[in-house]
Order: sequence, then C-alpha cells, then structure tokens
Amino acid sequence: MRNNVAMMSSPNESLAALRKSYERAELDETSSAGDPLQQFERWLAEAIDAQVPEPNAMTLATVSGDLRPSTRIVLIKGYDARGIVWYTNYQSRKGQDLAGNPWAALQFHWVELERVVRIEGRVEKVSDAESDVYFASRPLDSRIGAWASPQSEVISGRDVLVKNAAVQAARHLLSPPRPPHWGGFRLVPDRWEFWQGRKSRLHDRLRYRQEDGAWVRERLAP
Repeated sequence: MRNNVAMMSSPNESLAALRKSYERAELDETSSAGDPLQQFERWLAEAIDAQVPEPNAMTLATVSGDLRPSTRIVLIKGYDARGIVWYTNYQSRKGQDLAGNPWAALQFHWVELERVVRIEGRVEKVSDAESDVYFASRPLDSRIGAWASPQSEVISGRDVLVKNAAVQAARHLLSPPRPPHWGGFRLVPDRWEFWQGRKSRLHDRLRYRQEDGAWVRERLAP
C-alpha cells in the first residue's frame, strides 16, 4: 500500500504535464460580425445548440472601494443593445462593490467549443419595472429564497436559511413581492473580446472597442 501511494504523483506534479491542442474552429476578421453584440449572439446560440453545460453562466469580476478584486459566477438573464443583465441581492458583496465602483468585467468560458468571451464596461441598475417582471417569472422557491438569504453575510449554519425560508413562506404564501434589496444589474459594454483556441497556442483574439461612438475591431496577439 505504501509503495502504491509513493508511486502516485500529486496534482501539483501533474499540472505542468497537462496539455490540450485547440483545433475545433477559427475566428478571423472576414467571418466575424462587425458589431460585437451580433458576434456574441451568434456564439451564445451555438453554445446553447451544442448543449454545453450552463451556457448562460458567466464570471463577474468587481473591485471594492479598497481596490480588492473578487469574482463569482452569475447567470445572464438578458441582453440587448443596452448591455448584459443579471439579477442579485444589492446588499451582497458584489452589490456593495458595484455601489462603490461601477466598473466591472464579465467572462463566458465555453470549454467544449474552445471559446471565451470577455466584456468590460460600466454597470447600472435596471429599472424597478424590469426587476419586477423578472422576479415574478422566477419559481416560488427562488422568490422565497431572495427574502430568506442575507447574501454574503456570516451566518451560524444552514438552519438559519431553512428557518428564514419557512418564516418568509408563511408570510408571503404564494405571492412574495420583489424584495427592495433585490434586482437587476446591467453592464454597458465599452470593450468586448472574442477568443477562439487555435493549434500551437496561436489563438485567435478579436477585440472590439468603442471609438467616437463606433466599434473598432482589432486583432490581439495571443
């Protein structure tokens, strides 16, 4: 048994040997859309059609008032020419970060398609009407959960959440309204980057940035 354990390499020892050759697709200036939102819509549709796990999951990066960065996974719930929308507790850590510093970044990583989309811009709250409509569309348990969870606060145990949920369920029954501390954020992009994995680490990277009200598309070295 000891000999077998000794022969096994640690995860840290194996990391340097991990390799993957990216050869699924390519991204060039002639085949990509001139507008980044159209390119995003195309890639998002392809991710959904390919049935990649949770194609709507994105990493949200924020920076606090004391310049401490943090990331977490959130789910995109809408997009249009105005920007990318997700919903959360405004009193959470990300909500507090954005209240003090409204600049943020999003990233989609569709591993199976060897693609990454990065989006940067200023964040604003969506209207109360938009938040009300989305909140009403959520499953009942999720609506109760928005009332029950003091997101990002320290709690003594899971029983706190269970008790809170029971209290809020009894209080609101089948029609919980949207909590005043819960709603949507919209990131208004001023930069997009589309990354397509390529062989020999010569990846395709196309960046779109705003200049004089128009989108400028340019290739970045991998």
